[in-house]
Formats: sequence, C-alpha cells, structure tokens
Amino acid sequence: MRARNAYLWPSMTDLFEASGIHPPDAPLADRLRPRTLDEVVGQDHLLGPGGPIRRMVEAGRLGSMILWGPPGTGKTTIARLLAQAAGYQFQQISAVFSGVADLKKAFEAARMRRAAGQSTLLFVDEIHRFNRAQQDGFLPFVEEGIVTLVGATTENPSFELNGALLSRSQVYVLKRLDDAALDQLLIRAEAQEGKTLPLTPESRHALLALADGDGRYLLTMSEVLFDLTSVDPLDVQALAGILQKRAPAYDKSREEHYNLISALHKSVRGSDPDAALYWLARMLNGGEDPLYLARRIVRMAVEDIGEADPLSLLVANAAKDTYDFLGSPEGELALAQAVVHLATAPKSVGVYEAFKAAKRAAAETGSLMPPAHIRNAPTKLMKSLGYGKGYQYDPDTPEGFSGADFFPDGMERRVFYAPKGEGHEAKVKERLERWAALRAKTQEDQA
Repeated sequence: MRARNAYLWPSMTDLFEASGIHPPDAPLADRLRPRTLDEVVGQDHLLGPGGPIRRMVEAGRLGSMILWGPPGTGKTTIARLLAQAAGYQFQQISAVFSGVADLKKAFEAARMRRAAGQSTLLFVDEIHRFNRAQQDGFLPFVEEGIVTLVGATTENPSFELNGALLSRSQVYVLKRLDDAALDQLLIRAEAQEGKTLPLTPESRHALLALADGDGRYLLTMSEVLFDLTSVDPLDVQALAGILQKRAPAYDKSREEHYNLISALHKSVRGSDPDAALYWLARMLNGGEDPLYLARRIVRMAVEDIGEADPLSLLVANAAKDTYDFLGSPEGELALAQAVVHLATAPKSVGVYEAFKAAKRAAAETGSLMPPAHIRNAPTKLMKSLGYGKGYQYDPDTPEGFSGADFFPDGMERRVFYAPKGEGHEAKVKERLERWAALRAKTQEDQA
C-alpha cells in the first residue's frame, strides 16, 4: 500500500506549498514560489488577461498542454497553480527518474481518483526524455480524460514529441525572463529577506545578465549574496569574484545549435559583421566544434558570395587551415576574420542558382552527347566519324572567343548563369554580355 499511497496522497512538500508555508531551511527559490498565477512573472502573454491559459482557468476546465521554454521560467510552478486554481489533484513525475512501472502507478491512481469524482493534473517534467513508445502510452489516458497532461520541456516539441501526443495537446511557449521580470524577483527576494542586496547599480545589472533569463538561477545566486557579512556594496569585479560565470545554454545536438548557426549564417548573408561576430562568439562560448563552424563558413563563401568576391572562398579555406594549424584560442581569430570578410563582401547567388538550374536541365536531357566538334578524337575511326571536326581554339581567334555552340545536339541553348552585377561579378556580367552579342553574330553569319 505504501507505493500506491504515494500516488493517492500529497507529499509533505505539497502540503507545505498548498498552505503557503515553507520549511525555514528551504532554498530561497522555493520560499518565493508564487502562490497564485498572478504572481508568476514574465509570462503575461499566457497568464495575463486574455491569455490562453488564463481563459482556460476562468472557464474552469483544463486541457492537456505542453509548456515549452528555457530553464527557470516557471513551468513547474504554472502546472501546480493550474491544478490549484481548477481544483485538480496535482501529480508530478519526471521523465529522468521514472519508468514504465511509475507511469502505470500514476495512471492507476488517477483512475481511482476519477472514480471518486476527483480530476488529476499529471505534470511530466522533461517529457521529451520519454521515448516514442512511452509517449504513446499517455494517449489512451489523455483521450479518456483520466488525466489532464501538462508536459514540460526545454526542447522543441516538434522534434522531440510524437505527433499523436502533440495533436492532443496545446503547445504554449514560455519566454526567457527579461530584465524587468528578473528585477521583480530580486525585489521580492529583498522583501522576503528583509534587506537589500549588497550591490551597486552596475553590479545589480550584471547579476541580471549572469542569470541569463533563468529566475531560479537568479534566486540561487541572490541567496549567496544575502549570506555575505560585508556591508559594502559589491562592484562588478567583486561580484564576478564571488559568483562563477554561468555556462551559456547551448546544446550542440539540439534546436539551440540550429538556431544559432542559422543566426550566424543569416547575419553574414545580411552583411552585418557585428551580429555575425556575436553569434560566432556565442557558439564558440557554448562549446561548438570550431571546425564545424569553419565548414559552415566555407559554405557561406560558395553559397552566398560566389563570383561576387571569389577571394572569399580562399579566405574561408585559409581560416579552416589556420585553425587546424593553431587550434584554440588563437585559431578562432582566423574564423572571426573570415566571418568579417564574408559579411562585408558583395553577395551573389548567381553561381548557386545557375548550378541548380543546370542540374535540373541535366536530369531532363538524360544522356545527350556533346556536339561532334568538341568530342575527343584520339583514333582515326573517331576522326573519320567527324569527332573534333571544325573545332576552333578560342585563344587563337581575333576576339579570343569563337562563339561556337557547346550544348548537345538537339538541345536549345539555355542561360543558367545570370550575374547579379555585384562586386567582381560586374565585370563578369559585362564580358558575358559582349560574348553573347558575338555569339549571336557568329550564328547569324553561319545561318
């Protein structure tokens, strides 16, 4: 009965929180946990007047939902307060520590409550850590109304959760706490402790920056500062000496990786060297493989710049070789130099678009042979068949250009490459236009 009762009855922690009382040795973040939805900071788009979750509470009926947001933005707190506001029994499990047996017990307890007329809000922390089969196990209990599921995740639900589970839930995005929301938490913490934080205005701002949008982490750092015996306000340097700099939120295999590399690439493409350097630094600080970044920089050179500045490809490859030779941190400067060069270079997708069009044409035309005059003729038989006959060596012509047709017989001439006229391509465009006129004249003379 002990295992079953663990799911049927609230824990001592739940009883303390339900009554608004916290053990005196509880962490500051727990003692300041909001008691109503109105006290939750930074999520007014969901909880404020007219917000979707607020409307749900006012209607008195909760639907299953996924709360997606960074750490320390209030996902667990919101779930608890939703259950409290709607009169549901709150039941929490963690995908990190729970298995199939725990899920079965949770569903059994919820079924028994339902038979007694009590609704259950099942809060699943880190729900993305359950595998696909385990996620499928929620479906019948959600569909039958045995539980109202509230899942919390820091990962993009589109990538990490089953489509069937997503179709039965609303996804609500929690925002990273801005400085105003974080400062509200500091004011509450100071009221709770009965004293102000020993910080100068500049170091108070630095503390908010260190929190990086995470309210729980901010309160954890504040607790350290409240325990200091010194009465003199700390400047930024002194604050840094007491608190360790937090590692930035970054996962090299998940959505944050793709968001940041997209930001870097688009900043270069948008000719903004300052933003590009910022995103490069963010990724390097997060532990990204510099050679991955070097490969992406080479891709930028060929995809977004091309013939507008052919030097960019040389610079990108040289940066990769330099990093290979020097390693970190010195080699990272070469990547920064390449990023600045590419961001400030003229842009053209002329070659990129031309090659895609040429590939489509090659797929359409199949195995058409080259015209006879440019076929290789190493044997007498080939020469007798006309291979190489009439070929003109372009450098020997008066214009250095013969105007011959190099497309396959039976295929009309097509234009794939259309220079945009930026940077180096301006001269290329001028030459191509002159050659096009000469080609047209040559074909007219031969007609």
